[in-house]
Amino acid sequence: MAGVRQFDEAKVLDAVLDVFWQKGWRATSMADLAEAADVQRGSLYHAYGGKEELFLLAFEAYATRFLDNARTALDKPRAETALRAFFKVAIANMTQGVPPRGCLTTKTATEVDGAGPRIQERLRLLLDELQGVVSAAMSKGDMSTQLSLSPKETAQVVITFTRGLAVMERVYQNAPSLHRMADAVIKALVPNVKRRTS
Repeated sequence: MAGVRQFDEAKVLDAVLDVFWQKGWRATSMADLAEAADVQRGSLYHAYGGKEELFLLAFEAYATRFLDNARTALDKPRAETALRAFFKVAIANMTQGVPPRGCLTTKTATEVDGAGPRIQERLRLLLDELQGVVSAAMSKGDMSTQLSLSPKETAQVVITFTRGLAVMERVYQNAPSLHRMADAVIKALVPNVKRRTS
């Protein structure tokens, strides 16, 4: 891509990601992106070709970071602690920022009619990858014996539940209540787990 090296691409994509995350796909314009990145709009077009390409590149970096954080969180010896750590990461991701920015994936998915098929496919890919990460973690050692469902089914429930959490965060913007909801799901997925008192 000609022109990319005229500016710090990582910095540009971080700035672009922040705008999409705050404003959403539909409300974000190339002028918004250029202003946030402190780059001429023509330079962005020349380097990337447009809004969709910028979103996909920024989302790729976001997805990589989130999946890495999820793998790290799930790397625990017991299902309960692994799932609790995973939900902590997911909730932190959607409640960061002032005001909280919500879940980028879910926010974009709700605008999917306005986004092109490439963006729809990328959202599906992230959710599929995330489900695979959870399923693989729940399959390690004797982890599966601690679960009320199979690792694959557990992962399906977990990922579906995180989409619901993202909606609840937008409605209530109350992180402690999200953690309580997550604890209830963990109790259902991991039999005999003790309810947290804190």
